[in-house]
Amino acid sequence: MRIELSEVSKGESLPSISAAFSSGTATRVAVETEQRPTLLGLIATGRMLPDSGSVTIDGASDRRLLRNAVALVDAPGVSDPDPDVTLGGLISEELMFAGGNSTHVAARMWARNMHVREDTNTPLAALAPEERVRVLLELAAMREQRRGKKVSGLVLVSPDRHGGDPEKWWRIAKLMARRGLAILVITGRAADRLLHELDASVSKNLQGVHDTTQVSRHKDAGGASVEPQVDEGVRNTESQAATETEQ
Repeated sequence: MRIELSEVSKGESLPSISAAFSSGTATRVAVETEQRPTLLGLIATGRMLPDSGSVTIDGASDRRLLRNAVALVDAPGVSDPDPDVTLGGLISEELMFAGGNSTHVAARMWARNMHVREDTNTPLAALAPEERVRVLLELAAMREQRRGKKVSGLVLVSPDRHGGDPEKWWRIAKLMARRGLAILVITGRAADRLLHELDASVSKNLQGVHDTTQVSRHKDAGGASVEPQVDEGVRNTESQAATETEQ
């Protein structure tokens, strides 16, 4: 699935902007001001018509299909949970929407299985930013676009507004994408700039490791080709760096 936003705008509240996100990838788009992230999220999920531009899903302008296929997550004033709701209350509500058992016991079991804190009486506002993002994304991913078929994409709005380390919630978004979901994260420019710098640093470190291991083949005394021996510590470093790089 691929969703493309081509020069969409909404009056003076949202200047023209383009973006695209597709299955198996996590994409960021940076916008500023209080309203723009929510407006962009509504347009990207087919819940609002832009004043100009177009939004397509797999090349088709089908707002109903788009609304069913993509969930809008944590958009301020639209899909963000009430700050006083408990973790258990939120889980129970989403389990109900997903057509599952929505009892308190079921909520605790879900939290335990997902390795989320077992005290489901904790207010959602008390969760760490990355914990909140993970819970909301995991619950949204359970929603059905039609009977027996889960949503295919998630649009997360302004996770940076809760504070914390952007790298942590961005890593969660990438892990969700590795499950085949199309992920769009709408964030502020400061968080986006920091993540760009981190991505560039990881890529530079990975390139350095590869340069270290590019040793020319040589021949022994008998003329036979010999493979270069790579130090195990270097090999482990390369593996770790590769794991941190976005697929």
